[in-house]
Amino acid sequence: MRRPIPLRLDYDAAQLRRIARESEDADQVRRLLVLAAIYDGASRTQAAEAGGVTLQVERDWVLWLNAEGPEGLIDCKAPVAADAQSRTAGDGLPQAVGASASPRAGPGAIEAFKESS
Repeated sequence: MRRPIPLRLDYDAAQLRRIARESEDADQVRRLLVLAAIYDGASRTQAAEAGGVTLQVERDWVLWLNAEGPEGLIDCKAPVAADAQSRTAGDGLPQAVGASASPRAGPGAIEAFKESS
């Protein structure tokens, strides 16, 4: 069994609860309260269950808190990989990863298909 990632030492449960009381972001409040439970001695499993999340999600919250402090828990959307941003089809919409770069799939492919049928 792997050891859990330790929480920052410059915060404690009381501080996270105070920040949660002052926050206007409901998602941040939930994240802070889950992490406060860990600071209080709850197991990672107990804290995750209390927050209605998986251990992996809780682990992500620990990493965000450790990296950015409580502000890092405000909007925890997964970052988009830089290479995924550059993958766009001719119309500017994202191209599916692994999508064909075949000339058949280019602009006018639908019309060409209809004409050949």
